Amino acid sequence: MKASVAQGTDMVDAAQIVLNTIRRPVIMVDGEGFITYANADAEDFFRSSATMLARNTLSKLVPFGSPLLTLVDQVRERLAPVNEYRVDVSSPRLGIEKVVDLYVAPVPEFPGSVVVMFQERSMADKIDRQMTHRGAARSVTGLAAMLAHEIKNPLSGIRGAAQLLELSASDEDRALTRLITDETDRIVSLVDRMEVFSDERPIDRYPVNIHVVLDHVKAIAKNGFAKRIKILEEYDPSLPPVFANRDQLIQIFLNLVKNAAEAIGSDPQGEIVLSTAFRPGIRVSVPGTQDRVSLPLEFCVRDNGPGVSEDILPILFDPFITTKPNGSGLGLALVAKLVGEHGGIIECDSTPRATTFRILMPAWKQTSFGTDDDNEGDRK
Repeated sequence: MKASVAQGTDMVDAAQIVLNTIRRPVIMVDGEGFITYANADAEDFFRSSATMLARNTLSKLVPFGSPLLTLVDQVRERLAPVNEYRVDVSSPRLGIEKVVDLYVAPVPEFPGSVVVMFQERSMADKIDRQMTHRGAARSVTGLAAMLAHEIKNPLSGIRGAAQLLELSASDEDRALTRLITDETDRIVSLVDRMEVFSDERPIDRYPVNIHVVLDHVKAIAKNGFAKRIKILEEYDPSLPPVFANRDQLIQIFLNLVKNAAEAIGSDPQGEIVLSTAFRPGIRVSVPGTQDRVSLPLEFCVRDNGPGVSEDILPILFDPFITTKPNGSGLGLALVAKLVGEHGGIIECDSTPRATTFRILMPAWKQTSFGTDDDNEGDRK
C-alpha cells in the first residue's frame, strides 16, 4: 500500500513537471469556477502565483462577459473539448490587446472540472506572417526570372539604338538620348537586383559567431551611412554559434541597420541598438517534413526613429513596399527571403520612437562526426 501511494505521489510530481515544461499557460477550473491548478506559464499569464489564483474564480480574472466563461460552461455541459481562436481577454490585469487561442477540455476524473490551455496570438501571428513573407519572396523569384529573360534583352537593344542616335543628334536631342540611356541603365540595375531572388542554390551554412558579424556591420555603418548615429550593443556573451552563412548574415544586418539609419535621418538624438539573446521554447514546423526546428537565438536591430505606420506594418516584407521616395521596396523582401532560407523568422514591432526588427534563428549543434569549431575562425 505504501509503495502504491509513493508511486502515486511520484506520478503527481511528474505531471506537474510536465505541465510546467509546456510553454503554454494551463489551468484547471473546478465546478464552482475556482482555479484548482495553474502551471508556471499560467502564473506569468495571470500575473499571480498559483496560491493566489486558487483564491479566485475564473470570472474574477477575465473581463466581464468573456467568451472564455461561455466556453467553460459549454464544455461542462457537453463533456467534449472545444477549440476557439482569437479570443480577446484584454484587461488591466492581463494586459492591453491580449488575444489568445483557447483549448478547453473536460476532466472526467474530476466531475465539473475543465482544463484550459491558452496560446497567445503574438507568436502564432508572427509565424503566420512569416509564411506569408516567404510566399511573397517566392513570387518575386518567379518574377525575377521572367524579367531577366524578357526585359533585359530588349533593353540592351534600346540602349544601343539610343547611343547610335546620339552620334548624329543635335545638342537638344542628345539630351533626350542620354535620358533614354540613363533610364534604361536604371531598369537594368533594378532587374539585376531582382535576380538575387531567383538564386535557389543551397546555402553553405556553418557555425558563425553572430557578434563578429554584428561588429563588422557596425564598423561599415560607422564609416559610412551612420557616421553621426550612436550604435549601442546589448550582447549575450554566452550565446552559442548560429548555424548560418556569414556573408548572408552581413547582408541581412547591413540592410536592417541601413534602414534604421535612414529612418533616424538627421535626428541628433537618434540611436541604433544591436542586441542578442537566447530564447528557448520557439519551435516551428519544416514544410514538407515531420521535423520541428528550434529557433532559440534572437537578434534585434532597434532604432528610435519615427516608426512604421500601421497600414504598412503587415505588408512590410512584401516586395515593392517602401516609404522612401527613391526606394525600390526590395531590401526587406530580400532580407525575409534570406532569413527564411536559413529556417528563421523575422518580424517587426513598431511604435513611435521604437522600431524593432527581431530575427529568430537556429543554433549550430555539434554533430558526432567532429566539430566545426576549428574552422569557424577561418570563416569569420
